[in-house]
Amino acid sequence: MTTCAFPELSTSFEQGGPPSTAVGRREFVIAADGSYAARLAGEGDARFPERWTLGGPEPYAVPLPGNQPEEPDTEVLPMADGRVLVHRRVAERHVFALVYPTGPGTGELTLGGVECEELTLLPPCPDGGRAYALAAGPRSTDVWLVAGGTFGPEHVAEVPGRCSGGVWLDRTGRMLALDRELDGYTKTVAVDLERGGEVTPLLQITEESDDRLLLADPGSGLILIRSDAPGHDRLGWGVLGSTRPVRFPDCLRPADCAVTPFAVQPGQLLMPESCAVALRIDGPAGGRLGVWRPSWRRLHRFDAPEGWLAGAGLWGGEGVLSLPYVRDGSPCGVARLDTPAEPPAEAPRQPRVCRPVPLQQAPLTARSSTG
Repeated sequence: MTTCAFPELSTSFEQGGPPSTAVGRREFVIAADGSYAARLAGEGDARFPERWTLGGPEPYAVPLPGNQPEEPDTEVLPMADGRVLVHRRVAERHVFALVYPTGPGTGELTLGGVECEELTLLPPCPDGGRAYALAAGPRSTDVWLVAGGTFGPEHVAEVPGRCSGGVWLDRTGRMLALDRELDGYTKTVAVDLERGGEVTPLLQITEESDDRLLLADPGSGLILIRSDAPGHDRLGWGVLGSTRPVRFPDCLRPADCAVTPFAVQPGQLLMPESCAVALRIDGPAGGRLGVWRPSWRRLHRFDAPEGWLAGAGLWGGEGVLSLPYVRDGSPCGVARLDTPAEPPAEAPRQPRVCRPVPLQQAPLTARSSTG
């Protein structure tokens, strides 16, 4: 049996910077393979699930209204087969169903429910056929398989501590990173869903800092992290499975702005410095779009398309970033941005990248279990 180690990411830090916002509730969710997306459309008392088809030459949306309007806190998640998972809160119970178009109407397959106080869907599983949710309690957090199982929702893991976030570390949906609050501090841990929820420390900057994993690309190994170790929340980047340094670039902490990464360019096998990262920039002048690569020393800013569903986007081939938008006359649109492969020519807005700091990380290798 081959083991797979996830030791802590350890580093020092430097001072500076305004805080970056945490990744909030996802209003527009894109399937792991980019084929479909889903959102809760409508307003007020007339909300309904809506599926976007992104795999064809032109995007189009299909409304999936049920027998009654959805509540504002209903969550939706697209599956790779075109169905949409709907998570509803009914009293103290969280119920799940798969909805899909059936001619002029909407078909619905009830999956069952989970009775708990708090439950949130995790990002789409990389295999496209399963969906997971977190049920956080005061002392531990349960991981539930809510779609793709055999007999409805299945309890798959219990993690000590209160967990949030959720980042997939592989392409199979086995290794899940969670931000765990335990003993007053938040650290990222790796959870092996095929080994009964075995937990391994993954990210720790200092013993008394809150350290979170925001994004990870399994192909290149690039990770985006956020830590308050410097005294302020800072965005940083590192590489899983290597001894490359973790850095906290000054350009990712522009003055008076909150910066949130939301997509990493795939396909850059073993080339993390070449991966483009899309970021949402919120400041006094409104929201903008940012593009940055680890090999750059500056953040390239763009005006977001009108009606952009802020914080949503998908990287395609040759560095094209697709941004979904909704506006009058165009209820389902995708703007495509050709991002530069070289650093932008304008003068840098921020000083140089911070001094690299050591990253202690053992190789990330495959793990298989035997009976």
